Amino acid sequence: MADLDAVKINHDTHLLLDQSCLRLPYELLRKNFRSVHYPFEWDSTSVKNVVKETANGLISGKSTPQDAVKSLDQMLVKMRGLKRKLTVAAEEEDNLYHQLDARVAHFRDLANLNTVDDVRYEDWSRQRLDRLLIDYMLRHGYDSSATSLAQEKGVKDLVDIDTFVTMSKIRRSLEAGSVQEALNWCTENKKELRKMQSNFEFMLRCQQYIEMMRTGSHNKMLEAINHARKYITPFNDTYPVDVSNMAGLLAYRPNTNMEPYASLYSPSRWPKLAETFVEAHLKLLNLPMTPLLHIALSSGVSALKTPACHSTQSHIDPDHTQQRQQPANGAGTTPTQNTTTTTTTTTTTGTTTSNTPTATQTHPHHHHGTASLTTRVCPICSTELNALARNVRYAHHSKSRLLEQDLMLLPNGRVYGRARLAEYAAKSGLPVGQLKDLVTGEVYGEGEARKVFVT
Repeated sequence: MADLDAVKINHDTHLLLDQSCLRLPYELLRKNFRSVHYPFEWDSTSVKNVVKETANGLISGKSTPQDAVKSLDQMLVKMRGLKRKLTVAAEEEDNLYHQLDARVAHFRDLANLNTVDDVRYEDWSRQRLDRLLIDYMLRHGYDSSATSLAQEKGVKDLVDIDTFVTMSKIRRSLEAGSVQEALNWCTENKKELRKMQSNFEFMLRCQQYIEMMRTGSHNKMLEAINHARKYITPFNDTYPVDVSNMAGLLAYRPNTNMEPYASLYSPSRWPKLAETFVEAHLKLLNLPMTPLLHIALSSGVSALKTPACHSTQSHIDPDHTQQRQQPANGAGTTPTQNTTTTTTTTTTTGTTTSNTPTATQTHPHHHHGTASLTTRVCPICSTELNALARNVRYAHHSKSRLLEQDLMLLPNGRVYGRARLAEYAAKSGLPVGQLKDLVTGEVYGEGEARKVFVT
């Protein structure tokens, strides 16, 4: 019978991974509102003042009708410009609301599912995988491939193509040695960057200064000094070391070996600026720094990983067709049938107590270089995932399930249920009082086995 807890869908856990999918449209709606709020307030106030001045001028006789018509024409020009801005903002807002509706409907479908056995859950999870793949490609600059996949799978409203395409465009411009597009982005988001206490704009101004100094031209150096007075020295209290280094750069040429000035002239600053921009952009929109695909993959690998998967040093043949196991420190692995949970066992015999880490899963490893059966049974022990999972944490389990009853620890460190050991010993024709390891075939006296208590 299937474990109901294992197949039941935990909706809260799903939303932990996918919360950015719902959050980003909201953040973009706020940004869209801010982009038109201040121009609207400014232009509407300006129009009111023009109308008031024109009316007062006509009443007092200081303005002629021709002056009034000219003022009204200027007012109309401003109003038409404001109307264009509001139209663009309204279209963007409608698009964002459409995306938000599609995403809410997407997660409503999940809320209507209760178990992973439901056939509808497979379709939903495949759609989520498409979203994660598109998110990964967008973060790494594969914009065309991501767009094509989104159109093919019909998930364009569930992913944020335009946002990441804009990010990729600015990142590429920085990698190419241009700061202008990044500075325009900083101007658009100046207030938010100030709240974040981001130094990205300051770094861009410093890079502009460095590029002026790099030319070695007298006129450019004078321009660099004026640039530093305007954009760099005001931050002397905030970034004193950086401002001091910028000032010291006046005495060194690009071919210097003196640090930190050699590093300041280094072309490697451009990729660092690009990375800093990506971090600031993602933080501004409350998006995770790590691709969602990495988070989902590491969680899945961690859920399957047990100490037995990496308890031995694996040797993989050059053709990657088999995996060999070398016992570490003379201790074997500790398999127990039909479970994939990680527990800690406390072994007590008489007055001696020792803690033994136990991996309770089916891991029938073979000795003497023979091919391991786990490469065909356990995904983490496979050649494809074993190295990938090596640095991933073990899953946390609040309780252990499917453990055999009356566990016994053999001298070689392996754990089995007493009933299974007795059954196997009988089938092997061993005399009463002897036990045989199901994997290694080693025979021990029953008195050598110790009882295991799982806590």
